[in-house]
Amino acid sequence: MQVAAPKIAETTAVGDSVAVNGCCLTLSGRRGNQLTFDLLEETLDRTNLKTLRRESPVNLERALRANGRLGGHFVQGHIDCTSRVLSFERTGGDYRLEVELPEEFAHYAAYKGSVAINGISLTIAEVLPKSFAVWIIPHTKRHTNIDSVRPEDLVNIEFDILAKYTERIVARYTPQE
Repeated sequence: MQVAAPKIAETTAVGDSVAVNGCCLTLSGRRGNQLTFDLLEETLDRTNLKTLRRESPVNLERALRANGRLGGHFVQGHIDCTSRVLSFERTGGDYRLEVELPEEFAHYAAYKGSVAINGISLTIAEVLPKSFAVWIIPHTKRHTNIDSVRPEDLVNIEFDILAKYTERIVARYTPQE
């Protein structure tokens, strides 16, 4: 996959990790502003990268440096699933985005918990029986590809890693049937 990345191309090198729509990929080549990534079948099966077309906007983010400031929540670029956008509507000056919640991941969604959608760190505002909603501020809408999502589009979802570790630790001390 090739991506035009004029804002980050000069400061990335082959072997660097770059999140594309929240999916951590290794840079395999660079020519000018073009970044090249090799995609595994697993990556294509689990993400919305398979739905991209020429000129599709993507969110790009370089890996956090060890001496960098940490804002938002822990996002690793390890996509859990894709999910369907149910609605994206303006309410006042902000935007409400509702996304389908796959049953096998529903236990990771918590009110005021963290989720990454296409790599954007967001706070869950509502947990509904089969979906969850987040609020998008105008700045985020303007500066990410959330601006181009429509109902029925697939978005990449990464649930909070702290919830996953907590689940694993608790399971170790929970009697098994």
